[in-house]
Amino acid sequence: MNLRGIVSVSGKPGLYRVIGQNKAGFVLESLDEAKTKIMTNATSKLATLEDITIFGEDDEDISLVSVLEKMKSTASEKAVPDAKADGKALRAYFSFISPEHDQERVYGSDIKKIVSWYGILSKLPLFDEQPPEAEPEAETTETESAE
Repeated sequence: MNLRGIVSVSGKPGLYRVIGQNKAGFVLESLDEAKTKIMTNATSKLATLEDITIFGEDDEDISLVSVLEKMKSTASEKAVPDAKADGKALRAYFSFISPEHDQERVYGSDIKKIVSWYGILSKLPLFDEQPPEAEPEAETTETESAE
């Protein structure tokens, strides 16, 4: 699953792809059918999906990417519920997907948002893409001048 450049904007529903940046902020494109473009200013809070974590037990955070991967791999054995499903059904599903999450600090609204995001991402081609490999660090070589 390739989530590079996919962000959530605080206060706005859905997910967005970063398509540009200028000195005033970012240019984003919604991932829904409308494909609307919006401009965010520097005060908007953006969170890349690659960087989001979920509270886990024993103070170990769980990456959102690993939760989404688990949802993808188990979709054939346990169907992903609708984001508008009952809170208890969503909690039961999430406990199946991520049993090590902290039940007290991960709220029902968080689970609903993750299930909603999965629904958006599962319809996109990037859902089946492999993430790009990290770029290798440039090797520095020192050359000494012969005098």
